[in-house]
Amino acid sequence: MTPPRTAEPAVQVTDLSVDLGGRLVLRGADLQIRPGEVVAVLGTNGSGKSTLVRTIVGLLPAARGEVKVFGTPIRRFRQWNRIGYVPQRITAAGGVPATVAEVVASGLLSKRRLFRPLSSADRTAITEALEIVDMTAQRKDGVAELSGGQQQRVLIARALVSDPELLILDEPTAGVDLASQAVFADAIRQRVARGTTVVMVSHDLGPMDALIDRSIILRRGRIVYDGPPHASQTHAHVHPHGSVHDEPGWLS
Repeated sequence: MTPPRTAEPAVQVTDLSVDLGGRLVLRGADLQIRPGEVVAVLGTNGSGKSTLVRTIVGLLPAARGEVKVFGTPIRRFRQWNRIGYVPQRITAAGGVPATVAEVVASGLLSKRRLFRPLSSADRTAITEALEIVDMTAQRKDGVAELSGGQQQRVLIARALVSDPELLILDEPTAGVDLASQAVFADAIRQRVARGTTVVMVSHDLGPMDALIDRSIILRRGRIVYDGPPHASQTHAHVHPHGSVHDEPGWLS
């Protein structure tokens, strides 16, 4: 879905630098993502990809610059139900005994008071999110008993359950089996068809490749490319070490 050109950016990053342990991991990043776009964030390990998306969702502080989400500075943003976030693959239960349904329900906490019973609408949303990732039959299973791919499906369902306008995905298919990658791609394809904005960090886009509108490449904490996805992948392989500033589309 192509948004109107006058639409307010879903994400606006201005002169963003992030310092982790006394080292600048992100340097002077400028980025604007329009509603409805599907953007891939690419780069080698240590290039700053995860730092960028974690700062966008407010998990890391900026050393300099600003992040706005839906026009609001992230430090003042409170409408978390509008954002779904899938972190790098971890144990979905975080070491705490929990069922699949309970983990997915935790994605609704921003929309309801802690400890308030689930409403009928909440239960319907949980069921629909589980259906999207093909995990309905496992809803009462303990998350710790699931395979890595199934755990990742649960995290994706948790991100989708609040019906977010913006999805931030950090290496969602890394180390995940092919069947789960296909389920994941179908789930995201449904959201994209409804106009959801998607920002995905990845080493290998796999089944998601056809959905990408635009690619961002980071190198040593700087955005060095912002443009068409297939051109970005070609340049990323052809110019892994040398200067890229004379190439069309590359940013200094």
